[in-house]
Amino acid sequence: MPPVLTNFAYLVASVLFIFGLKGLSHPRRAVRGNLLGALGMLIAVLATVADRNIVSYGTILAGLVTGSAIGALLAVKIQMTAMPQMVALLNGFGGAASVLVAGAALFEARLLGGAFSLQFTVASALSALIGAVTFWGSLVAFAKLQELVSGNPVLFPGQHALSGVVALAALGLAGWLVARPEAGPAYWALVGVASLLGVLATIGIGGADMPVVISLLNSYSGLAAAATGFVLDNKMLIIAGSLVGASGIILTEIMCKAMNRSLANVLFGGLGAAPAPAAPGQDVYAGKVKAASAEEIAMLLASARRVVFVPGYGMAVSQAQHAVRSLANLLEARGTDVQFAIHPVAGRMPGHMNVLLAEADVPYESLKEMDEINPSFPETDVAIVIGANDVVNPLARTDPSSPIAGMPILDVDKAHTVVVIKRSLSPGFAGIPNPLFAAENTLMYFADGKQAVNGLIAALKEQ
Repeated sequence: MPPVLTNFAYLVASVLFIFGLKGLSHPRRAVRGNLLGALGMLIAVLATVADRNIVSYGTILAGLVTGSAIGALLAVKIQMTAMPQMVALLNGFGGAASVLVAGAALFEARLLGGAFSLQFTVASALSALIGAVTFWGSLVAFAKLQELVSGNPVLFPGQHALSGVVALAALGLAGWLVARPEAGPAYWALVGVASLLGVLATIGIGGADMPVVISLLNSYSGLAAAATGFVLDNKMLIIAGSLVGASGIILTEIMCKAMNRSLANVLFGGLGAAPAPAAPGQDVYAGKVKAASAEEIAMLLASARRVVFVPGYGMAVSQAQHAVRSLANLLEARGTDVQFAIHPVAGRMPGHMNVLLAEADVPYESLKEMDEINPSFPETDVAIVIGANDVVNPLARTDPSSPIAGMPILDVDKAHTVVVIKRSLSPGFAGIPNPLFAAENTLMYFADGKQAVNGLIAALKEQ
């Protein structure tokens, strides 16, 4: 393919990527955005295959068929509740691909005995460093989210000092690779040390900070891809990687603001990395928790003029989003104003609740962000919290020593009545009790999320 056609194809693909990212900024346009991004990647891949001196198209076809089959199987089999860990794993695969491609390019250059340009060596070092950190950091995040290991921070004396030493060692090996690219062990030694750095950088982060970690690792995978683009001198890979890296950093900053924390605080402290001692749950809840039945709550809902649903990870685990939509439909048919309050870090990845509710065909206009919905809680008759915990915990406002101190929360405690659907009084990711559960205006409905909502539907129909 002539270079002018290849560059034009890359330009078209780049524009499609940009419009795809724009579409992902709103649930209504998200599907179209995904399709535009996929089309852009297809064009980029076809242009690259046609442009490059490919030795064996059979190998490429075999990889394409195998990868497509695995991707289709995962798309069908993976539940929406497992999407956060799926995203973490895909971020890791991106980092691993960058490491392997840059390593293969370096091996080929050594084999051919060609000259090593500064761009090539620096980009190879960055691909190894960022790609390995991304891969192993993503594996740790996946293991925490999948509950293969504890979601609590893993801490030990001198951990930050060790991480600093490993980071310096990785930078030193990167400098060695740039200075002596013909040195055989330099690249893979850098990959090994960077892998250790990726593990150390992630094990100390608690489950409450996982939305930020996933977003950051997504950015890392883009930066690794961009660096590999410079290794291969492929403009399309540079552009695509830069877009992913930049969008990931922006989203990470948004997540940090939603938690009232800096990125450094999340990486080197975070929610629960060194939490202050919390009051025992029995001291917070003793004699104050009021349990309610479906029939009692249905009586409140029957007379409510305004109801706000507050979804959390418990809704995702119980797959209650469709039942919640049915309950909302029933209330709206009775003339009740129904809305959904969405906290930016509810669930285990950015936009987790939006995706689940969109899957259940909840109108986008009913999904209200935190800043928009908070002023209306004092005029809300019933706020129904489904599996959310830390994002509605008043300690964020009242206790400066709390691990979540200063984190913006949904002000559900200001509603006339709060109904909390939860299987038990167990704490959220931050590991602290929630005084909301024992508040005067709170009723606890202890049950699985989906069963509880179906129970409310049945009870409400009998009113």
